[in-house]
Parts: sequence; C-alpha cells; structure tokens
Amino acid sequence: MLTLRILEIIFPLLAIAGIGYLYGRRHRPEMDVANQLNMEIFVPALIFSALSSRNFDMQTYGPVAFAAFVVVLGSGLLAWPFVRASGAAVKTLIPPLMFSNAGNMGLPLMLLAFGEEGLPAGLVVFLVENFLHFTVGIYILDHRANLAAVFRQPMIIAGFLGVAVSFSGVHLHPTLALPIEMLGRVSIPLMLFSLGVRLSRADLGEWRIGLAAAVAAPVTGVALAMAVVPLLGLEGELAGVVILFGALPPAVLNYILSEKYRQEPARVASIVILGNLFALVSIPLTLAYVLPRYG
Repeated sequence: MLTLRILEIIFPLLAIAGIGYLYGRRHRPEMDVANQLNMEIFVPALIFSALSSRNFDMQTYGPVAFAAFVVVLGSGLLAWPFVRASGAAVKTLIPPLMFSNAGNMGLPLMLLAFGEEGLPAGLVVFLVENFLHFTVGIYILDHRANLAAVFRQPMIIAGFLGVAVSFSGVHLHPTLALPIEMLGRVSIPLMLFSLGVRLSRADLGEWRIGLAAAVAAPVTGVALAMAVVPLLGLEGELAGVVILFGALPPAVLNYILSEKYRQEPARVASIVILGNLFALVSIPLTLAYVLPRYG
C-alpha cells in the first residue's frame, strides 16, 4: 500500500529529527562540534565508502550530476524575477531557493526510499549541491570570496578519492573498509538529530517571506527535475532521486552562511525553518508521485 510505504519512509526521519527537537528545547545543546565532526569526518567517510565500494560508472551517474546542476542553477534563474519584483535583497532570497537540504534530509530520504542502490545517486546530487553552494552560493554573498577553498572541503576530497578508487578497480581490504563504513553510518542519524536541534531554535519573525519561499523552493525544484529527467533518459531510482532532490527544502547551511556574511540571517532562518516544516507536505506528495513510477 502506497500510503504505508510513504509512512515507513517519512516516520524515521520525523522520529530522529523530533528527538533532536525535544532534546534541543530542553537542553539547548551546542551542536557546533558535532556538526563539524559530521562534515569533516562522518559524511566524508560515508561518501568515500559508498562511492569506492561500487563500480562508479560515469555513463550512469554523469547524467544524475548534470541533472543536479540544472535543478540548482535553474532554481536560481527561475527565482530571480520573483525576488527582484518582491523588492527583497537578491543575496538574501536567491541562495535558499537554490540550495536544498540534500544532506540532513536528502541522504536519509534517498536511503529509505530506494535502499542502498539509491544511495550513490543521492551522494552524487549531494556533492553537486555542496560544490555549487561553496562556489556559486558564496560568490552571490561575497564576490571577493576565495572560491578555490571548495577543493579543500573534506566532502569534495572524499568524493574525488571514492571515484578514483572505484575507477582503479582496487577494492579496499575489509579490515580498512569496515571502520570507514562504520564512521559513515554515524552521519545520517546525526544529520537528522542536528536538524531537529536547529528547528528547536526557530525564529519565525519573517514568516510571510519564509512561507512564500518554502512553497516556491520545492515547486521550482520539482518542475525542473521533471523537465530534465526525460531529456537525460533517466529511469528507475536515478530518476526518482533527481525528482526527490528537487522537492527538498532549503539547506540549513544557508542560515549559517547568512550569519557569516551578515546577510539578513533572521529572514533566512525563517525561510529555512518554514521550508523544512513545509517538507512535511511536499515530500509525501512527491513520494506519492515518485514511488509508483520509479520506486
């Protein structure tokens, strides 16, 4: 039954994020160290483990990467006229409408929806989204930023190394591969828990613009994904991953960077929080479309 399957996918996400939310409300933990560990150790371990343990076929995953580029950059282009007409600052609104929560929500969602077979494609779109966020996204916020720093990001390095090992045909000895895999498996529940903690500190003072962006982000993302999937000949879980990627809400990283670059962080926080809350509607609806066709 489709409804039950959607519930089986959504419930673990809600349960772990909900525990993080309740813990965050009660104890208000500082998650900076945990998030840094996740971004510098656990997520890179997941990326390397998943990509290096498979025969990474560019013919298979190249179109997925290109589709992710189209969805991210296309979302910004579609949003540009709306943002200009609204009178809001482009630097404030464009990044949250472009860069989605492909980590905290996307990776667990892809894994639960498509199993281990869908995880490499989920990691590909996650890497593309992060690469663009640390280059195009930061350039939008600060034209003088050093964009070459993206190649020092542990996640990007892990992605290159994982693909290189896969292409080489060398398989890591289980003694080495197992601890890397175990470290990687820490990342997904920690992402969800951290998202819950972040939501527990919600500030919805800018709820009107936040609600508009919360609806606009998945609508433009899904529209672009559904347009590009048939053009690239994507089928099965690869098509499903791209369409789910389009439906994801704005990334928490948008808020972190808006604070760093002093670009209306309160307004961006409202967009991110309401976007992730609206995902309770947009993600089940997208799953209801995707699962019968690509699941």
